[in-house]
Amino acid sequence: MKVILLEDIKNVGNKGEIINAKDGYARNFLLPKKFALEATSINLKNLENARKHREAKEKELYEEAKKLEEELSKVTVVIKTKAGENGKLFGAVTTKEITEYIEKKYSLGIDKRKFELDDPIKSVGEYFVKVKLHPMVSTKVKVVVTEK
Repeated sequence: MKVILLEDIKNVGNKGEIINAKDGYARNFLLPKKFALEATSINLKNLENARKHREAKEKELYEEAKKLEEELSKVTVVIKTKAGENGKLFGAVTTKEITEYIEKKYSLGIDKRKFELDDPIKSVGEYFVKVKLHPMVSTKVKVVVTEK
């Protein structure tokens, strides 16, 4: 029996795949537990429409990420904070502070979890922080930390 998998199932297949399952396995396990749908013409058409919709949504997200990447490449974040001798900060500059600065100064809303800091910024200087906007789009933002 041909079925469309609705979830990833180990040793069987991945979500969205059309597989040929044994009748008993399909009727007694996959269909009652809602792991699969019977591969009728209506269900196949729905699967194709869902795939097209998902691809269009993914393309839209990719385009938005490219625009945001272009805008972020021009951004310079300047953070003024207290520092001790030799330029050591009292604390560290966090991704939250970086995102708040970008939001306030440039009106760009970015989630703080998209920033990837290798090491905490704990001294005065110039840094480049990686921002992963999309699985295929990332950029670097220049962060300048100065003493108050």
